Amino acid sequence: MMDQNLLEGKRHIHFIGIGGSGMFPLAEILHSEGFYLTGSDNNETETLQRVRDLGIPVTLGQRAENIEGADLIVHTAAIMADNPELIAARASGVPVLERSELLGLISRRYDNAVCISGTHGKTTTTSMLTQILLGTEIDPTIVIGGKLPALGGSGHAGSSDIMVCEACEFVDTFLKLKSDTAVILNVDADHLDYFGTLENVIRSFRKFAEQTTRTVIINGDDANTCKAVEGLDKEIITFGRSPERDYYAVHETKEGGFPAFDLMKGDTCLGHITLSVPGSHNVLNATAAAVTALRLGVPFELIQSGLAEFRGAGRRFEILGKYNGAVIADDYAHHPAEIEMTLKAARELGYKRIIAVFQPFTYSRTAMLLNDFAKTLSLADHVVLSEIMGSREKNTYNIYAKDLADKIDGCRWFSTFPEIVDYLTGVIGEGDLVITMGCGDIYKAAKLLLSRSEPKA
Repeated sequence: MMDQNLLEGKRHIHFIGIGGSGMFPLAEILHSEGFYLTGSDNNETETLQRVRDLGIPVTLGQRAENIEGADLIVHTAAIMADNPELIAARASGVPVLERSELLGLISRRYDNAVCISGTHGKTTTTSMLTQILLGTEIDPTIVIGGKLPALGGSGHAGSSDIMVCEACEFVDTFLKLKSDTAVILNVDADHLDYFGTLENVIRSFRKFAEQTTRTVIINGDDANTCKAVEGLDKEIITFGRSPERDYYAVHETKEGGFPAFDLMKGDTCLGHITLSVPGSHNVLNATAAAVTALRLGVPFELIQSGLAEFRGAGRRFEILGKYNGAVIADDYAHHPAEIEMTLKAARELGYKRIIAVFQPFTYSRTAMLLNDFAKTLSLADHVVLSEIMGSREKNTYNIYAKDLADKIDGCRWFSTFPEIVDYLTGVIGEGDLVITMGCGDIYKAAKLLLSRSEPKA
């Protein structure tokens, strides 16, 4: 068991991989509390420059001597075991933490840590809640799994005793958090390379809810979520679309192509909410954010204005530009359920054709959910695949993009992004939507496409 007081008495904390989007908010929080920080990274990024702008010394390149003087060392999960800086850290006798462990320690420094979980939608919902709170006097500390334009990044070191944090279930990471208010958006079969079965995923969310000190806010329309909290001895607040929930959305319409609805509490209509992001699934995300904000004492009119101002988080149906009359967008969707929501949201916007460019992520997920991927991707008019991004895995499943392409009518697949872009430039035109999807680096294909010169008329 990790010492929960590990941060006490520490003077110099060193971050290996400080330029990572998940590391920067933690560095910002500890810097604001007066800790002396240093960091290193292998790549020059915008985030790394933001670290420097705080006055934190940064070394480009990872070497053993970078850890000198530190009495606590933190690294990202992406740092490999043979990294010379990590090897030196583990040999130093100084405590070494993975990023998620530090996040857990930081969450214990706040009186009300609001942790937003769910297989899908947690970045969007955390961003929606953040957008609402930015319009109040609360000034919370924020840690998001994606970039929010209103923050200029993925986090914020606030001055209040409230922390809003995205809580990821992957390898049970969220069990390291101290959640006072927990939100569960949905529970689905994902990360089966770790969990093995849906039942184990549900069991993990159960532990997350059990560890919550005060209130659990759940999607009462989601059967797996309800199963996860069944019989739980906590205050449980439900939201959804059914009048049986404590809070529920009714009278759903479209205003300017975006969802709008009335939010009910029992028989009382709290008011009308208009969104500025597409997709009916965002009605539930917005409802969750609204209910959580209400529990934090935010007046409903500020919830209305915050949700109306929210125009999406980075890589969540993010419009990047146009090429040859086609709109080019990018989305983080990497699970069949997320792909379905993204493509249905796209369909509601009235494009002539939807061309989905998908990068499967991990061999295990692709193999285990192959038929589901084929079914949901077929919602697009045309599908283009890149090869599978294996990430942390070896291809022991003997699975390839061609196996998925063979299950989708008219699907094309290519080994490299330049090949994908070469193909797209010959087939896309006025009124089309090209949307790159996946949690790897498929966004680079969209940016490469936009960097090409337009064809001459």
